[in-house]
Amino acid sequence: MSDTIPDAVSEEPDIPYEAARDELVGIVTRLESGGISLAETMTLWERGEKLADICQSWLAGARARIDAARSDVDASQS
Repeated sequence: MSDTIPDAVSEEPDIPYEAARDELVGIVTRLESGGISLAETMTLWERGEKLADICQSWLAGARARIDAARSDVDASQS
């Protein structure tokens, strides 16, 4: 995969999939542990939603690349 995120998440073009996933896991852990204010909960939730979108865009891009590579192989074998 290239070093840039697909266009669908252009607000944070430099965050790699692994970093977004790791940050998202940390947010989920904090939310599940409780003991934080409603305002902080909402801030974490909103950040988590953005990170989930970033991860989904990376995965969709990877799927598109795999599909394209497979169709190239299928076409060359025909």
